[in-house]
Amino acid sequence: MAKAIITGASGDMGKVIALELSKKGYEIIMACRNITKSTPIREEIIANSNNPNVSIKQLDLCSLKSVTDFAKEILKEGDISILVNNAGILCHEYQTTKEGYEMNIGVNYLAPMLLCQLLLPSMNKGGRIINVVSCTTQIGKINRDIFHPTSKFSRFPFYSNSKLALLLGTIELAAKAKEHGITINAADPGIVSTGMITMDKWFDPIADLLFRPFIRTPEEGAATALHIALTEDGINKNGALFASCREKNISSRILESGNRDWLKSETDKILDKYLSTP
Repeated sequence: MAKAIITGASGDMGKVIALELSKKGYEIIMACRNITKSTPIREEIIANSNNPNVSIKQLDLCSLKSVTDFAKEILKEGDISILVNNAGILCHEYQTTKEGYEMNIGVNYLAPMLLCQLLLPSMNKGGRIINVVSCTTQIGKINRDIFHPTSKFSRFPFYSNSKLALLLGTIELAAKAKEHGITINAADPGIVSTGMITMDKWFDPIADLLFRPFIRTPEEGAATALHIALTEDGINKNGALFASCREKNISSRILESGNRDWLKSETDKILDKYLSTP
């Protein structure tokens, strides 16, 4: 039975992706940080899909070592057809990962980039990698202090920068994925009604009342990632960006992002020691 790995599968959108792929007969691996929190969600997915082949494996994207340990365990099993890098973070304050990188860039970019490359050799030919990005890539920037920012922390700009980095990383990995007979594409879910967009401010109830009804549901947000995972577009396209279940033109501003080559070089330096570990 072919496997599908979904990071952040206990979250609102991740749960939808895991459920729909489970209904299609995939063995589901829920890659989650909190096993206890994820257990009832696993049971819910099994009950609603009539597919008992759903398991949880611990993955803490705040730690590149955890990513490596997770990949080692997965590599023993093989037969991976789909990897959905769905998990993400939108920090309310400045934080760092276990290795000392700014949290948004560490969780949203470095960790999925490492996981993609570690798992490529064990994926089935014709397999698909889907990286969930964001509509905020349009305002993101790649600064040379992106891993260790010197500017004052600002919630949405730091998040947007990390998602732009993931989109660029997806494009960069397309050639390597093709060598393995795999495709890698990016999914923009739009603005989705999840806990992530809560501001933790006094005006949250008012904002929810006024704006949340017009924001996409988790099901609507998950649709694009599922489109890439389950339709011919996910095989025929490589290094592409999808939004609302259609390929979206990547602007020249993004493709010609300043420091794009620098980002690739620095990323290779950071991840090399984890990729070279037997």
